[in-house]
Amino acid sequence: MNKKYENVMQFKIALLDIKPQIWRRIQVPENYSFWDLHCAIQDAMGWWDSHLHEFTDEQPYSRKRPNVTIGLPEENEHLHSKDIKIEPFFNEPKAKMYYLYDFGDSWRHEVVLEEILPRETGKKYPLCLDGKRACPPEDCGGEGGYFRILEIIKNPKDEEYKDTMRWLGGKYDPEDFDPKKVRFTDSQKRLKNLLY
Repeated sequence: MNKKYENVMQFKIALLDIKPQIWRRIQVPENYSFWDLHCAIQDAMGWWDSHLHEFTDEQPYSRKRPNVTIGLPEENEHLHSKDIKIEPFFNEPKAKMYYLYDFGDSWRHEVVLEEILPRETGKKYPLCLDGKRACPPEDCGGEGGYFRILEIIKNPKDEEYKDTMRWLGGKYDPEDFDPKKVRFTDSQKRLKNLLY
């Protein structure tokens, strides 16, 4: 990725279908591709990037057919996310797209451009500014599975409590999120590992 850029784009990414809302506010370079944005969303949300994804201009599973679908070529002839820059799609505040992660669990996100700001000298981008709540555990079975996990972890007497806590690695706090703990990985290294 070309590192020369003058502005950053500030996005709010909100996971749809979950209340209270799980969301993140991030800033990324204006010259990002959709692949770069995908990686930044994965890191900010806390996903593992172990499933397919896509960006569309219409909500996934809506009755309207999207005008554009961006992902990886293996994903149903999508436009390749590494080749498509975000700037033409996010050229003014309130512009939005939808991001679907894990076609089985179907985690739908709304990605809204809040502002285009001058790049600040000395800051390293991407940057996570804010957010609320931990993302659901990977492979938990979508919205229904997530809400069942929340029920189980509140009740140590639940017959599934021990197995669920073991599966969660011994702990899971759905309210826990600290933007200072977000670490962004190198999107180009991730792409190279994927392709080779």
